[in-house]
Amino acid sequence: MKKILIHGSGHKADSWNKVIGYMNNDKDILCPNLDTILNGKEASYTNLYSSFAEYCNKIDGKINLCGLSLGGILALNYAIDYPEKVEKLILIGTPHKVPKIMFSIQNVVFKLLPKSIFETMAFDKKDTFILGKTMKRLDFSNKVHKVQCPTLVISGEKDSANIKSAYYLSEHIKNAELKIIANTGHIVNEENPKELASVISEYML
Repeated sequence: MKKILIHGSGHKADSWNKVIGYMNNDKDILCPNLDTILNGKEASYTNLYSSFAEYCNKIDGKINLCGLSLGGILALNYAIDYPEKVEKLILIGTPHKVPKIMFSIQNVVFKLLPKSIFETMAFDKKDTFILGKTMKRLDFSNKVHKVQCPTLVISGEKDSANIKSAYYLSEHIKNAELKIIANTGHIVNEENPKELASVISEYML
């Protein structure tokens, strides 16, 4: 069964390399670059999610999804819309509701950054702003109960921006478990790849 690891907006697919290196079985793992699956379309959330759903739907049979941050939002959205397609779901540092104030502050900071900074991120400066603007109203609070598959919610102990959401998701998704990873912040796959690899491997046997 295919395992799809989805990166966040601040990184690319190679942010999963260390995690995959620690996993017992790295076969059947897919790590799409989100900018690539857009196929040149504007980086609005609607376009990105539509492209992601199309990517997943082309895969035969059920899939396992593991997403971090933006990747977690896409995975959650897909599991809600296509419950028959997802075998297991892992959500890492995933907000169930986009924090508008935090996003506004983030956009102000991004405006001050040179374009070169965005070379290591999922999208260039222009597309990062478009994506952020179109995500401000995302709120899955009243939809997470529609997730039917077993779900593991993960948060770094130091991820103060998303740990409350981790508790919310684990409490409102029927078949959910919660895992808090100690001494780790938001980017769990880069800050603690060995432990995350162990958790993913065990959960997605």
